[in-house]
Amino acid sequence: MMETPFASAPAFALGPLVVSWTVVTTWGVMAALTLAAWLVTRRMDSAAPGRAQAVLELLVGTLESEIRATIPGDPARFRALIGTLLVFVLAANWSSLVPGVEPPTAHLETDAALAALVFAAGIYWGIRSQGLGGWLASFARPSWVMIPLNLVEQVTRHFSLMVRLFGNVLSGVFVIGIVLSLAGLLVPIPLMALDLLTGAVQAYIFATLALVFIGSAVTGESGEPPDNPDSSSDTRESA
Repeated sequence: MMETPFASAPAFALGPLVVSWTVVTTWGVMAALTLAAWLVTRRMDSAAPGRAQAVLELLVGTLESEIRATIPGDPARFRALIGTLLVFVLAANWSSLVPGVEPPTAHLETDAALAALVFAAGIYWGIRSQGLGGWLASFARPSWVMIPLNLVEQVTRHFSLMVRLFGNVLSGVFVIGIVLSLAGLLVPIPLMALDLLTGAVQAYIFATLALVFIGSAVTGESGEPPDNPDSSSDTRESA
C-alpha cells in the first residue's frame, strides 16, 4: 500500500496501542525543551544576570510587548500560552534538520491539536473576560443575522491556521527530500538554511495568529476592552 503525506509510520506498540514516530518525535521535542528551560533558568540572578538570562529576559519582554499591543490588560495572562506555542512550533519545525527526523508539524494531527488548543483557549478567555452571556452575544455583532457566519468563521479560521502550518512545513520537507535524493548531501545545505528561516517565520505567524484569535475573543472583536472590572484594573496596572 502506497504511503501518503498524511500517513504516520508506527514506531512501536504498547499492547493494542500503536505509537507513531510523530508522537515519539513530539515527546522528544518536549523533553528537549523542558531540559533546555531547566538549564537556562536554574541559576537566575536578578542582581547580576548572565548572558543567557539577559537574552531570555529580552525575548520575554518582546513577547509581552507583542501581547500588550494586541490584547488590553496584563500580558502575563497570555505569556505562558503564546510563548509555549511559539517555542514548541519553532523547535518542531527545526527538528527536520536532524538526520532521519521528520518534523511533527509536517503531520496534520499535530497541527490539528495545536489549532484545537488555540480554539479552546479562545473560548476560555472569551467567557472569562466577557462572561458567558457577553461571549455568546459577540456572535450577534453587528446583527443577529450574522450569527451563522460568525460561527462558521470561528471554525474556518482555526482550520486555516492548521492547514497553513501543515502545508508550509510539509512542502519544505518535500523539497529538501527531493534535492537530497537527486544531488547528494552537500548541495541542499542552502535549502536547509532557508528551511531554518521558514520554520522561524511559520512559528512566528502561528503564534501571532493565535494571539489575534484569542484577542478577538477577549475583546468581542470590537477592538475595545470588555466591560470587566478585572480587565480594567489590569489595564491600569500595565499602564
